Amino acid sequence: MKISTVFATLGGIGYLKPASGTWGSLAALPLAWALHVAGGPMLLLLACFAVFLAGVVATESHTARTGDHDPSEVVIDEVVGLWIAFLPVSFGAAHVGASLTALYPGWIMAFLAFRLFDIWKPGPVGWADRRSDAFGVMLDDVIAGVMAAVVVIVTAAFSHLVLM
Repeated sequence: MKISTVFATLGGIGYLKPASGTWGSLAALPLAWALHVAGGPMLLLLACFAVFLAGVVATESHTARTGDHDPSEVVIDEVVGLWIAFLPVSFGAAHVGASLTALYPGWIMAFLAFRLFDIWKPGPVGWADRRSDAFGVMLDDVIAGVMAAVVVIVTAAFSHLVLM
């Protein structure tokens, strides 16, 4: 297996069936936690940029070999999207000095909102998905991650400002 395929499929997790994108998103959660613990939200943010750029290159290489412009086994895009959705949780935990485990509702909301937008592909997510190239494969999940991050922020604000 080529290194680009190992990276694009997150070590083969993308070959798990059914719902390879969900498996990739689930695998991204402990990686986000590890990045947060190792270097805080800024390391997670930098990792989003680095993995996005490397993901475009790996996806381009993998799709050139398979002939499929958006193969289901490519899940590195889900990793970046989930990490973006998780950023408000990471920044929130760092801001108040709380443990990430204490903010578990944020983890759950980030995961569910990201999966919703990644599967539904509303508006700009669908536009990026229709690009039919490696950049589009990565970009649609970035946009879905940003939309999910907004949902995480809004629900956290509602929870802390209205419910508490």
